[in-house]
Amino acid sequence: MRIETSFLFDLDGTLVDSVYQHVLAWKEALDAEGIDLSVWRIHRKIGMSGGLFVNQLLRETHDEFTADRVERLRQAHAAAYQRLHAQVRPLPGAIELLKALTRANIRWAIATSGRMETAALNLESLGVDPGTTVVVTRDQVKHAKPDPDLFIAAAERLGVSIETAVVVGDSVWDMLAARRCRALGVGLLSGGYGTEELEKAGALRVYEDPADLLAHLDEVAARP
Repeated sequence: MRIETSFLFDLDGTLVDSVYQHVLAWKEALDAEGIDLSVWRIHRKIGMSGGLFVNQLLRETHDEFTADRVERLRQAHAAAYQRLHAQVRPLPGAIELLKALTRANIRWAIATSGRMETAALNLESLGVDPGTTVVVTRDQVKHAKPDPDLFIAAAERLGVSIETAVVVGDSVWDMLAARRCRALGVGLLSGGYGTEELEKAGALRVYEDPADLLAHLDEVAARP
């Protein structure tokens, strides 16, 4: 019996070089609320769900976060990121990788913890039209990473089994989510996490960036 492979991609740090712009945008938003958090600590939280992000802030700052304050932070982050977005570019090999999968008739989708208000900018830089490509954002699921909802929803919309899908991400949150839905996790170093961290979180293979994954695609994808 032939198993058909599909690919479910994270977006920030996986297909586009945007992690540090998100970090700086969150830093600006937190500073505006008088919340003192080091840049490196913010980086460690990129990719997790907004609720988990807030819980982490509560533990680290012992501050109070009302629903209104959380919404102000979200809006301030989105506004700051939109100002920084001119610096964001697709990662090496990202566009070529997506085109190669399409040519090989391998189905793929994008599943991101970002909301569409920020994800749309990144999708545009990749030449991806959410009207014709399966894209699942935080707006469309109950829970974000490390819960597997995003990837499960993407697989359902593609019409593929999640257990035969390859989840490609740059953070431990992606790998944990992949493990929880029994997908194959493949990590990329392009978001700032190390090989050992990604492997401990469940990555079966780790590559430098999309270009490196494309060069080794036969290691993780069933031949068309």
